[in-house]
Amino acid sequence: MSFCLAWLPILPLHADDSLVDRRVKDELATSERPFVITPHKVNYLLPVTYNPSPNVAPFEDISTGQDYSLTDFEAKFQISFKFPLVYNLFGDNGHLFFAYTNQSYWQVYNQDASSPFRETNHEPEAFILFNNDWQLGGLTNSFWGFGAVHQSNGRSGNLSRSWNRLYGTMIFDEGPFALAAKVWWRIPEEEKTDPNKARGDDNPDIEDYLGNVELIGVYGLDDHRFSLTLRNNLQKDNHGAMEFTWSYPLIGNLRLYTQYFNGYGESLIDYNVHTQRIGIGVSLNDIL
Repeated sequence: MSFCLAWLPILPLHADDSLVDRRVKDELATSERPFVITPHKVNYLLPVTYNPSPNVAPFEDISTGQDYSLTDFEAKFQISFKFPLVYNLFGDNGHLFFAYTNQSYWQVYNQDASSPFRETNHEPEAFILFNNDWQLGGLTNSFWGFGAVHQSNGRSGNLSRSWNRLYGTMIFDEGPFALAAKVWWRIPEEEKTDPNKARGDDNPDIEDYLGNVELIGVYGLDDHRFSLTLRNNLQKDNHGAMEFTWSYPLIGNLRLYTQYFNGYGESLIDYNVHTQRIGIGVSLNDIL
């Protein structure tokens, strides 16, 4: 979820503001300040995560005959920010943004392998958001928009993973509850004839696992924030995913942050492998 109403005056927070209202007002309050970076997705550090079945196969394919092992425990972190490119493209609406998200998996406890970064995913995107006030089933459709996103792991050869998408999104909210619905279409790529060449499709079946639709629900209970993400390919041979998070303020902007993932596509290197992971750490912001 990502929001901006940069053309509105900065308004004070009220007790009856929805979670989306509060996020928008917080962004407005800092949008003109120098040295302030606006969060896009959640920025977090999970120094301890546990995955009982780490996917070793991609790395064994490129090993030099030596035993290659991964530890069940590793660190995971995400850095995500955005900034506006153009405000008010259409009268007093239509705001164009650029965003970047980095998600990394660090085998920090794997001293036998010199604690490598197992996987890093890069996700630059450009998107446009429109303010809205449609009512649907007791919820307000506060925003809708569309964008283009590239995601890759920056690797080469058999470890290379990437795809490009066009997407549309709608954000609904009411009081302490918010719901974001997102659908996408993958931009086709030509078939890869040589795995050692950059040109061509690294992962032609990625849609079978990462699907075409995603729902994110967020609920706020006092200072607690709960979120549930569901992703599905809408096919009979379902390869979906779910992610549940909970956060609570600790001190200043730091929040205790917990995350549980179960399904496919947590990272690009594991897009076609079922993953179950639980982690705990801190975040600098939450989704709302």
